[in-house]
Amino acid sequence: MPDQKPSVRDLGAFIREQRANAQISLRRLGELAGVSNVYLSQIEGGLKRPSADILQKIAKALQISSETLYVQAGILDEDRHGSTEAAILADQRLSDAQRQALLTVLRSFLADNATDPSTPPNAATT
Repeated sequence: MPDQKPSVRDLGAFIREQRANAQISLRRLGELAGVSNVYLSQIEGGLKRPSADILQKIAKALQISSETLYVQAGILDEDRHGSTEAAILADQRLSDAQRQALLTVLRSFLADNATDPSTPPNAATT
């Protein structure tokens, strides 16, 4: 089966879902990301494919990893650059509330690791 690049429509639906999960209006997301709500609406509607820079701004505003959006947009190969966040978001066995809880815990761990450079990310705890 040939590799298929994710569609613009799928990317837009994913961003819309993430915005809904974060309970942010289109207008507020635009303000947070520094992007017009008209352009965001076109992205969510599958009419425009945003650049990596715009995806990064949207990811930051939604408090998700840029990598997650890059995978959704087909910029990164999920198999080569696996994302725990993408796996959590894609797991249909979880409810939206469970996904958000797992993402909150994951981000907390990653933030702790980023602020304590003396602890390697794969260090075992005793």
